[in-house]
Amino acid sequence: MKVISINVSMPQLVSIHGKQVETGFFKMPVSGPVAVHSLNLAGDGQADLTVHGGPDKSVYLYPWENIEYWKQALQRDDLGPGSFGENLTVEGLSESELAIGDEFAIGTARFVVTQPRLPCFKLALALETPSIPKTFLESGRTGCYLRVLQEGTIQVGDAIYPLPSREPARVTIAEFVELYRVKRATREQIETLLSLAALPEEWKNRLMGTE
Repeated sequence: MKVISINVSMPQLVSIHGKQVETGFFKMPVSGPVAVHSLNLAGDGQADLTVHGGPDKSVYLYPWENIEYWKQALQRDDLGPGSFGENLTVEGLSESELAIGDEFAIGTARFVVTQPRLPCFKLALALETPSIPKTFLESGRTGCYLRVLQEGTIQVGDAIYPLPSREPARVTIAEFVELYRVKRATREQIETLLSLAALPEEWKNRLMGTE
């Protein structure tokens, strides 16, 4: 498991189909050591902080294997690191292996998995594919957001070292997305999700029906 690309961008106004949209979606690969801050990577930013960014969405991780999948599924040779707005393009991890609360070290920084990425309209605009948000969610290839546990420095090629999880149960990103998508979670499953310390309060409120 390793980092194969680090991608950042600051919010910018872009014209998509004649519409002016401010977005930090269009991430570009960078080289050399990159500082990891509590809320983002150096050189990175988000436009709409009501749905992006914050401590529970500091860094967005996406598997390279998923990009390879979408290149075939969408017949798009132009897709590469950063195409899905991810900060870290990684190799050797998948949604069926990543779980809420999983901790790992990269370089001198430490991270914890908090939640899957739910696609928004900007993904459709960026990829010029109106159906992609629905397809993206249904595929389960969502990637995940990370909270920064320890600031540090990372760079391309860094290995990803798993650390012991402190959660009472293991719920993978794939399992979480499926429960969210079909909306048929049992009381027991909901209680398990609520027991996860790494799961953001926003999600817990949603699960309890208070949001």
